[in-house]
Amino acid sequence: MWETIWQTINDILVKIDDLVWGIPLIVLILSGGIYLTIRLGLLQVRKLPLALKWMVKNEDDGSGEISSFGALCTALSATIGTGNIVGVATAIATGGPGALFWMEVAAFFGMATKYAEGLLAVKYRVIDKDNHALGGPFYYIERGMGPKWKWLGKVFAFFGVCVGLLGIGTFTQVNGISTAVNNFFDPNMKLAVTIPFIGTYSWTVIIASLVLSICVALVLIGGVKRISKVSEMIVPFMAILYVLFCVILLICNISDIPAAIVTIIQGAFNPKAVTGGIVGSIIVAMQKGIARGIFSNEAGLGSAPIAAAAAKTNEPVRQGLVSMTGTFIDTIVICTMTGLAIVTTGAWQVEGLQGVAITTYAFGKGLPFPSVISAFMLMMCLVFFAFTTILGWDYYSERCLEYLFNGKMKAVKVYRWLYILAVFIGPYMTVSAVWTIADILNGLMAIPNMIALFALSGVVAKETKDFFKRMKA
Repeated sequence: MWETIWQTINDILVKIDDLVWGIPLIVLILSGGIYLTIRLGLLQVRKLPLALKWMVKNEDDGSGEISSFGALCTALSATIGTGNIVGVATAIATGGPGALFWMEVAAFFGMATKYAEGLLAVKYRVIDKDNHALGGPFYYIERGMGPKWKWLGKVFAFFGVCVGLLGIGTFTQVNGISTAVNNFFDPNMKLAVTIPFIGTYSWTVIIASLVLSICVALVLIGGVKRISKVSEMIVPFMAILYVLFCVILLICNISDIPAAIVTIIQGAFNPKAVTGGIVGSIIVAMQKGIARGIFSNEAGLGSAPIAAAAAKTNEPVRQGLVSMTGTFIDTIVICTMTGLAIVTTGAWQVEGLQGVAITTYAFGKGLPFPSVISAFMLMMCLVFFAFTTILGWDYYSERCLEYLFNGKMKAVKVYRWLYILAVFIGPYMTVSAVWTIADILNGLMAIPNMIALFALSGVVAKETKDFFKRMKA
């Protein structure tokens, strides 16, 4: 009975997802990135070295709550998560290897989008007498487009809260953590226990959800500064460690990389030739690649500018460039390496695997270590990536809620406990339903933000031109 109900719910969610993530939204997000890329003169290519330099060089006298690097790490904490490990695998499994190509295309143009978001976040943010900074799409919609558009800012903030509580912030991350922990410690469900009305789960899943909930609660109580400090410690270390393992894997399988690249490009334009008819549409490859890419790097989603607004800086353009590096690191570097590992080792073709199991198989087959060590390291990377994403999205959601309730913190305090509860119940959601819900909410959140980016593109271009003119002078 329960299986039938869940299947019906999942079928409904899939139909809604296909409607939300149809061609119109894909065109809206891609065209926004392309338009900004042209208007800014390929800024993501010309200014990337400068952006990477400023990424680790903070301003001394900027206004705000946290350093520019801290703001970037907070944003990266929300983007470098299950999307880099599970999301890439899911995209390739459902859209074929070509999905990785479209993920890269979306990320390239998404760098221009992320730049514009970071710039506008700082330009239109509000800083009170206690140096508490609040900004993001809701404020650049209201203050940039005008008060009559405040309703659109409210719509964005509402979906921002929903994405945090029901999408990227909780269920997908916790589900990824619990699945990875269970696959490593109890893959055969020897420690299983049946929970009435919910299902049968291993004790490893139950214990993991309890420990995770407690750790999340301890950090969230400290607010944005504690989230920033934790992110600054965990994110760079785990990102470097994960990239190192990917590099080792690719070096060990270097002779297979050219064929993998050909497969990816061919799969982007002729999926049937690569998948044998399992995935037969370019639209499906584009849809899954772009959707999972945005899930991972969040360019166009409007989340990262919420963190950017808290940065200690007086220069919107500077923070825009720093924000832009987030998409580069997240997708161009980390997602590419994950995708190459999956395609190179043939993990995407193994029947019966889904989600993190695909990436685990790739690491186990491709790395020159015992499979148990590879699986353990991947599990640890996933756990810490997902943990920081949970923290980052709580921060985003709280800021959205603060805007919705005009700064009343009582609602925020209640929300924190709801968020912790969502973290606790996350492992008991089905994998397919979790990702589908996240996709739907992502799409709905992106729409008002993209409208604002189109409307304020002239402001972005003018600020950029004026800044670099001043730099030359």
